[in-house]
Amino acid sequence: MRPGSRPITQLSDLRFSAPAEYARALRKAHEATVSGTPSPHLSPSLVKSWQRSLALGINPDQHRPVHRHEVSEARSLSAGHRLSAVMPALSQLLADETATGRHLLIVTDHQGEVLWRVGSKQALKLADSLEFVEGADWSESGVGTNAISEALVTGAPAQLFSAEHLVRTHHDWACTASPIRDPLTGEVVGVLDVSGPYESVTPDSLRLVRCGVRLAEELLKSAAPPVGAGGRTWSAAGFAGGRSEAGARSQLVLQLLGDAPSAALDGGTRRPLTLRRAEILALLASRTQGWSADELAYEIHGDAGTAAAIRTEMHRVRSILGNVVEANPYRFSSAVTVVTDASIVAGHLRDGRVAEAVAAYPAKLLNRSGNLAVGFMRDELNEAVGASVRASGDARLMLQWCTSDMGSSDTAAAATAAALLGPQDPRCQLVSARMERVDRELRA
Repeated sequence: MRPGSRPITQLSDLRFSAPAEYARALRKAHEATVSGTPSPHLSPSLVKSWQRSLALGINPDQHRPVHRHEVSEARSLSAGHRLSAVMPALSQLLADETATGRHLLIVTDHQGEVLWRVGSKQALKLADSLEFVEGADWSESGVGTNAISEALVTGAPAQLFSAEHLVRTHHDWACTASPIRDPLTGEVVGVLDVSGPYESVTPDSLRLVRCGVRLAEELLKSAAPPVGAGGRTWSAAGFAGGRSEAGARSQLVLQLLGDAPSAALDGGTRRPLTLRRAEILALLASRTQGWSADELAYEIHGDAGTAAAIRTEMHRVRSILGNVVEANPYRFSSAVTVVTDASIVAGHLRDGRVAEAVAAYPAKLLNRSGNLAVGFMRDELNEAVGASVRASGDARLMLQWCTSDMGSSDTAAAATAAALLGPQDPRCQLVSARMERVDRELRA
């Protein structure tokens, strides 16, 4: 059967399994629809969006976006925007600035104007060719149908692939976007978008964007309101040095999953943490009532630990992050809201969002740490994720879990997936082979 003749339900299945074939089929559907013969392979809502864009004067052959501000002006505006405080956390979760990074993290304001772009030089260069830059209007009226415009129009997450974009120059891209809402009023304050070449999109792209939106909205809960007493506008500058404006709480974002722990305070620069300081901060985040110096000394150093050594480490933490920790007992200041990537995973599990928890769980907690207390927390989180995956009844999610470093020894999940899919399924064969290798290593 030719790609263009597949039923739409079958065609959409190719999005991840055969993206090039799917893109070709969509381009044919695009040509037919723009020429006046709507294709059944395009949803009615997408065609309506195209019609609105065309009525606004968008040229599908080569349309450049409207620029509301120059790049430098947009960057100045972004520094005072409410979402500036959440950008370090979103960058940690979603951005890829490595040399081989292919996708961009984009955040716009509530009208679709691009305020932030984070990505590799290669990805930024590709975006430059489309004028996908700070200050560009990525709403429906600015550049036609795209994921950002769909998120603004529908108020819901959207993913557009290749020729689902109206403008042909965007057909090599896939974009996944979702609105970020004020947690108190429900109003849209911006849009989070992840964009890149269409072959780079994965089944987890939408889950990761939703996870990023949840993180942003959690951080906004403790941020100052847009307009405070006396009509003053909220500004990220009010948080400099760990001090909050008009009683607003500071935000400390800790990255503890993996082997490169870091901390960012109030939208500032992400600061790397030594393993010892990361262990201390992880312990502080695990217990709201705090720790005495002697308790921390024992947890960190064992019988050889001293309170003096802990006081020295706390002095170094404060020199990096400001007065985020109170003493007697040691605990995070009541003026600081602490969010860790591990707590985001746990939050997803508590709310029953197992797929989102797996997507937000790229590595074990401080996996280079040999500390006993940290090891207990690491094992507790890993087992909680694994148990939730096994109980989900989702065979695809179980296979994803079993092929990750965190679930590589979860033979129970592998057996459950095999029972659901059948032992002859090639995906199960791959997992079974890996489990057999793990079993041999354990017995060696």
